[in-house]
Amino acid sequence: MNYLSVGVSFVSAGILAVLTYDLYRRYQLHKGTHRHLIFWATGLGMFGIASLCDGILYLTWSELAFIGWYLFGAALNAAWIGEGTVFLLVRKKWVAATAVVLTLASIIMLVVLLSTPLNAAGYTPGVPIADQYQSILPKDAIVRRLTPLFNIYGALTLIGGAVYSGFLFYRKRILPNRVLGNVLIAAGALAIAGAGVLNRFGMGHFHSFAQLTFSILMYAGFIIASKPAAVQPNETPSARSVAAK
Repeated sequence: MNYLSVGVSFVSAGILAVLTYDLYRRYQLHKGTHRHLIFWATGLGMFGIASLCDGILYLTWSELAFIGWYLFGAALNAAWIGEGTVFLLVRKKWVAATAVVLTLASIIMLVVLLSTPLNAAGYTPGVPIADQYQSILPKDAIVRRLTPLFNIYGALTLIGGAVYSGFLFYRKRILPNRVLGNVLIAAGALAIAGAGVLNRFGMGHFHSFAQLTFSILMYAGFIIASKPAAVQPNETPSARSVAAK
């Protein structure tokens, strides 16, 4: 058994719990203007729960831990972090509808996963769950078809957010902090996706390290993107107001 990976999973869960609390605290201080923080905090908290479940599943089988690992680690977190990026960059009333849809879709995902029979006999202790989850989930499970939808939405919003904020800065030379912040968030999400690719080649022991490293990277992006930028020499207060809409 790789006890280092086990330790990293539990340490990651603790660190991510602290970072999640910090984002939630920041949200409480700026509820009216920083709604994106609650989605980012939720997504980061999901990473923390997935890390905790990952550590448990290194040691022993637990159906509840598997559900937590798959729901929050494999399926939902990228979409919720991406939703935070949508709320940061788009100041339109219809954005609230996307949050409602995401919440309902997440509930449906939970219900479907809870109703999916799991093959506990396919579990082996001491092996990263990322390397063996496919033998635990039925091949025809509906959750397998639903998971890519959340991941695609997360990828589109995170990468799209980075591209959009970069374009906005290029065109108006304003809000450079959002460019850097969204690039870090997108890079973190892509790196975790890359770790998922490694899982398919039997290298799931890298997953816990990647999850911690790039969750911290995304956290840095969250803070930078939310920080009020200094007014640039060619930027007027009215221009900033327009960019924030």
